[in-house]
Amino acid sequence: MREVLPKGNKKLLNAWAFYDWANSVYSLTIASAIFPIFWGALTIVRDADDQIVSDTVNFLGIDFNNDSLISYVTALAFLVVSFLSPLLSGIADYIGNKKNFLKFFCYLGAISCIGLYWFSMEHLWFGLLCYFLALIGFWASLVFYNSYLPDIAFPEQQDAISAKGYSLGYIGSVILLILNLVMIFFYDTFGFEDEGVPTRLSFIMVGVWWIGFSQYTYYYLPKGNKKDKLTKDVVFNGFKELKSIWNAMQHDLRLRRYLSAFFVYSMAVQTIMLIATYFGIEELDWGDQDATTGLIISILLIQLVAVLGAFITSKASAKFGNIKVLIFINCIWICICVYAYTVTKPEEFYVTAAIVGLVMGGIQSLSRSTYSKFLPENAVDTASYFSFYDVAEKIGIVIGMFSYGLVAQLTGSIRYSILFLILFFVIGVLLLFRVPRNQ
Repeated sequence: MREVLPKGNKKLLNAWAFYDWANSVYSLTIASAIFPIFWGALTIVRDADDQIVSDTVNFLGIDFNNDSLISYVTALAFLVVSFLSPLLSGIADYIGNKKNFLKFFCYLGAISCIGLYWFSMEHLWFGLLCYFLALIGFWASLVFYNSYLPDIAFPEQQDAISAKGYSLGYIGSVILLILNLVMIFFYDTFGFEDEGVPTRLSFIMVGVWWIGFSQYTYYYLPKGNKKDKLTKDVVFNGFKELKSIWNAMQHDLRLRRYLSAFFVYSMAVQTIMLIATYFGIEELDWGDQDATTGLIISILLIQLVAVLGAFITSKASAKFGNIKVLIFINCIWICICVYAYTVTKPEEFYVTAAIVGLVMGGIQSLSRSTYSKFLPENAVDTASYFSFYDVAEKIGIVIGMFSYGLVAQLTGSIRYSILFLILFFVIGVLLLFRVPRNQ
């Protein structure tokens, strides 16, 4: 029988962090790199001079702009996750089987990634369904994954292990992306007639990687905290648990104010991460350079620099405090948005990507560990607490994506959308200043 590892055990911490290695291939290959370019190639019609002739997609009898359609599907998936995560996390805490929920959504997301292999305009509904379910699987699994942090690590360990998880995720996802790109760019060496098949095979590789490497995490993670049996009342108990946590938050000034700040600045952070590739495709003058290669270089640069960013932020938070570092990082994001508004050349885009990578890794890992530190001591319903964190992030994404689309539609330019996101960062900074340093 496998030994149950105690809280703070190094092997347990590493096993938890390793799930980032397993699942981050989705966020890089599907959300950021290969799929957005694949979607653009599938839905954009260009002339002999590589100018866009049409970017309209007919779906369910309605003509959509290609970016609008994928944005609507993305926003709908996040709305579903926002509804599911508080319900499921309450259930998971009640019956003590967080690991089973983590597995279910992992397998749902990974199998859906594999299904993207058959994505085509003839069967658009199936491809969008796979994209939809993959997004739900990835983000819903993070609810339960994140909730393990206060269970397996002591407060003084949480910043470092959270940063290690993100770092492992960046490194692992870059390794798989490079393998995929070698297969795509040198398709003839591998016996393919064109780059279409190896591009689709990369989606299968994401699913297999995600399922395969997550087994190490499942082997060591505990099942959960409680051992109550599943009953017909369990759903209502989940809602009751959420209500009790909401009431508890009303008396926890520090946690409540921090979550408000995170909700606002996360709108801008997550939106920028989701639209970065689309911005590069439509707004830059690539000249003689290959746009696909340039975008891949930018994405790799972001991922690699993000490892350094997560490490530096972990060290800085230990010296200056989490809130002060988060305020500083948000100020850098404001500067990035101002500079991105003026970017027109690939070289400028690379500079922006490097800076984004540096602060992206930092703000994600530190936001997660800061929330974990602010939870009440000896809290056992950590999945329900983290559902608030995840719901705030998901609803923020929906608002951010909607604002991005609305401003772009009204102004006719994505650039004004980027400029508009500054407002979220400014409000986030102001709210962070209101978070009590000690409690």
